[in-house]
Amino acid sequence: TALARALSIAPAGTSRVAWTDWEGVRRELGADLDSGSTAEAVDAFMADAFTRDLSAMSALGASAAVMQEELGFSPATVSWEALAQSTDGAVEIIGVDDGASFGELADRLAALGWTEPEEPDGVWVGGADVLAGAGPGLTPELQHVVLLADEGVVLASDQAPYLEQVMEVVDGDADAADHLADVASGLEEPLAAAVFDGPYACERLAMSQADDDARDEADQLVAAAGGVHPLTGFAMGLAAGGGVRVVMQVEDPDDAPGDADARARLATGTAPGQGGDFDDRFSVEDAGSEGREIVLDLQPAEGEYVLSDLTSGPVLFATC
Repeated sequence: TALARALSIAPAGTSRVAWTDWEGVRRELGADLDSGSTAEAVDAFMADAFTRDLSAMSALGASAAVMQEELGFSPATVSWEALAQSTDGAVEIIGVDDGASFGELADRLAALGWTEPEEPDGVWVGGADVLAGAGPGLTPELQHVVLLADEGVVLASDQAPYLEQVMEVVDGDADAADHLADVASGLEEPLAAAVFDGPYACERLAMSQADDDARDEADQLVAAAGGVHPLTGFAMGLAAGGGVRVVMQVEDPDDAPGDADARARLATGTAPGQGGDFDDRFSVEDAGSEGREIVLDLQPAEGEYVLSDLTSGPVLFATC
């Protein structure tokens, strides 16, 4: 899948990936856009995507209209986007469709002040001043760029040295984020998704972020559900049609069936730390496990932003 391809470029130290399938989003919304679309049309598309919770994972949302006008590509035209973050840095990985001209993009970068590399797959060095001169509101991740025409991919980062590390993965000289690919595969082909490694999930989704009363209530609910085991991976994705799938990975496959039952119970009723009840936000349509993975299929209630709301904690059913 395109998501698996993006993860094959993300470095092994990646702890979080935010994914958007822009081609799928345009299809879902019936958007008719191309490289000649106006900034106003792009803004309207992004607003529509926001109302459906389809743009929440994107790092390019606020930059879309300016990207379209100044760089000639944007969420209105690219195939997909993945922001991969680690303690060393972050890289924006952008899949560009077959009709895109990398030569035109190179010309635009040069005209706007990026310094052209000596090698075709080298880093176009920009920086904060160059980015600001290119247009208002562009994300810092676009400061430095690598154009991989043969792969149909654009890499970008706010740190030029980090792009060099990413290129080691592309060239096969360093490992990719295989640990995230395992848990992400259960999402199949989501329109938007978040994928976390175990430590990141257990920190960001933990009930420890809630107040004392919410933590006490959570402890009682977890005990009543039969207890759960720590997560070694977590992924949540929004599919075409609006369904949300959650994939949670545990260390021991023998623990997965019991965790599936417990976490399905925790995904109904009270949502301590989040406020209200999970039942008001979504229904649990299916729950089960296979190997180390626990899968919950959720159906959001109308108007609920389940993906963007529940990829930051505290989230009771994803507690460690």
